[in-house]
Amino acid sequence: MTRLLLGVVLATAAAAASAQALKPWTGGAAPAIELEDLDGTVHRLADYRGKVVLVNFWATWCTPCRVEMPSIERLRKALEGRPFAVLAVNVGEGARAARGFAAKVPVGFALLLDRDTRVTKAWGARILPASYVVGPDGAIRYSFFGELDWSSDRVRATIEAMMTDAGAPRAQARP
Repeated sequence: MTRLLLGVVLATAAAAASAQALKPWTGGAAPAIELEDLDGTVHRLADYRGKVVLVNFWATWCTPCRVEMPSIERLRKALEGRPFAVLAVNVGEGARAARGFAAKVPVGFALLLDRDTRVTKAWGARILPASYVVGPDGAIRYSFFGELDWSSDRVRATIEAMMTDAGAPRAQARP
């Protein structure tokens, strides 16, 4: 009976997480990101202008972070070839820990190293996982704190709408 109850609770929690929506961002502007990936290549958030960017703060010791990574990869694959990128910022760990994780859970997006947590602090990511969706204009549009099924139809539709908005001509302001 205890196992059945535990199973129901876990299934309900998983369903609730997948049904949750991204929260519209009401904070300030997107802080800069300039971090190296596992190969030593520097990634700057500014270099991704024109794309929707999912910035995900995570750590190998964080169970919800590890659980949500495959859904981030499914989202990336679903949007492959479109103006979308993922920057997964590892918080406070070294390349060895992040490489060990990547060997177990292969992903096709950049794993960035924030060894001194300077970038994490600038973004205000106090809970892991902490995720921000940055629009093509470089402004944060949405956030989510905690585990989320990034490959859900609802989340993907929100991100696709941002990509569509990016391609639409904007009205010119009149003097």
